[in-house]
Amino acid sequence: MGDYDEDTAFLGQTGPYFWSTFFLLNAVYISTGFNGLYIVFVGATPKHHCLIPDVNLTEEWRKAIIPSEVVDGEEELSKCSRYRLDVVRNLSAQGFVPGRDVNLTELGQEGCLDGWSYSRDIYQSTIVTEWDLVCDEEWKVPFASSTLFVGYLFGSLISGQLSDRFGRKKVLFISLAAQCVAVLLQSFSHSWTMFCIIFLFVGASQISLYISAFVLGTEVLSKSMRVLFTTLGAFLFYCIGYMTLPWIAYGVRQWRTLLAILSSVAVVYIPLWWFIPESPRWLLSQGRVEEAEAILRDAARKNKVEAPPVIFKESELEALPLNKKYTMLDILKSSNIRCITLMSLLLWMAINVGYFGLSLNTSNLSGSPFMNCFLSATTEVPAYIVSTWLLHKCPRRVLLSSFLIIGGGVLLLIQFIPDTLQYVSLAMEMTGKFGFTMAFSVVYIYTAEIYPTVLRNVGIGMCSSAARIGSITAPYVIYLGSYNKFLPYILMGSLTIGSSVVNLFLPETLNKDLPETVEQMQECRGYVHLQQSLQSSSQHLPCTTSGRSDPTCLSMQQNSGVVRREMKHVEAGSL
Repeated sequence: MGDYDEDTAFLGQTGPYFWSTFFLLNAVYISTGFNGLYIVFVGATPKHHCLIPDVNLTEEWRKAIIPSEVVDGEEELSKCSRYRLDVVRNLSAQGFVPGRDVNLTELGQEGCLDGWSYSRDIYQSTIVTEWDLVCDEEWKVPFASSTLFVGYLFGSLISGQLSDRFGRKKVLFISLAAQCVAVLLQSFSHSWTMFCIIFLFVGASQISLYISAFVLGTEVLSKSMRVLFTTLGAFLFYCIGYMTLPWIAYGVRQWRTLLAILSSVAVVYIPLWWFIPESPRWLLSQGRVEEAEAILRDAARKNKVEAPPVIFKESELEALPLNKKYTMLDILKSSNIRCITLMSLLLWMAINVGYFGLSLNTSNLSGSPFMNCFLSATTEVPAYIVSTWLLHKCPRRVLLSSFLIIGGGVLLLIQFIPDTLQYVSLAMEMTGKFGFTMAFSVVYIYTAEIYPTVLRNVGIGMCSSAARIGSITAPYVIYLGSYNKFLPYILMGSLTIGSSVVNLFLPETLNKDLPETVEQMQECRGYVHLQQSLQSSSQHLPCTTSGRSDPTCLSMQQNSGVVRREMKHVEAGSL
């Protein structure tokens, strides 16, 4: 088949058709910002202590029945124990005064047998207050968060196949409807188990929505606009939804009502069915040429240009190339690709642990959780803008390592900030989120440029799976803060700094032609590669003159066999 971009060049690079499609597809990402992290508020744990039943106790004993304990150097009321109620009732009935007549440390303690009393200063209800997910049941909160990311994993595996089978547009709107229904059903959950099961479907539908919209945008938009769409547009519109979420949660403090409102937002997307086109590229791959040409002629009318009488020649449509299909097993055949893949997997995992860990941790920070979430979302906007600008000018390897050092370094320094300087700690955490967000945007394009065309989708797919493992792990890393508040920062910071060092061994891709085949793929850096390069250079005798190397000849040898490719491989690989 002929080159699609050449066949549709008559549409131009911009115009009403492209701009309308650009903004309509990006508008869909606002819903992913709404629904991606509402667990921050729905699963928040308010201040709590053991419930004291309505029994005959003096006011002194009601205040003293909850023991004090030291947590992270600060004294606070126990969350999971109280002094034995039967003993306290007898002492209160006899007129003893706690602390004067009775040594409280000698009284036995028991668990919260009558439940818990929760503060309603911030939240009216959450899944924690409704199902008592505290103390021995506290592990259920990070588990619930992880089910969303497990859904991401399953959704990312099946959404591509569904999109190839039924079309990008259909899967996009089916995923949007599924997300709406799943979130609405979740608001009616009668148990924690039901909440987690439905959360799997929320995650699967959300990632399917993201991927199908991403693929549709890269296939419909022109070369210049699809670059803007893939590197900046989708991320920024996601941030709009993310920044709006805390203000909705601020106005709605009950978790069931909040989910019902978030699910209803999808109704505004129904009219988009008549304005967002199907992918002409996919229609061509299915042999539906007339439908593809109809869409392109409508696009020409909107752009006020004239379409040729025949857009796709029949001879070109019949000349379909028979390309070899590559699988994950092909990655294991080459030591170089294995090495690069292992390092890439570590990078993606570390970045996702840090990014989602800091995103989920906003409710645990000092100050208003709503403002903290808003600030966390706001820091992503300049991060995406700056990283997109730097990607056009700076080496990928240096950029990614720098961002990782920024993100991980400040997390390691937070533990040295005094408790009296809470705003400094908050500023440092936002700086870490800024670094992780920039690394998040760079690693997509960097990995796509490393892998050859024949293995790009396979390589990115494996890295995406590693990213899901990182996001699944993130809630448990934050959960460790219940034992020591600095432990999550130490783990995330150490992992990130280590991955920044590993990143230095990956090849540089700036201003390099993207590899088409495995043979054209660059090799990872390191001592072994350096030794091989020295041996190889010593064998090129024609490139030496009087014992000195001819740089022009060496450059020609290094660049031989590298085929210049078109932008469409970037789009396919970035998925």
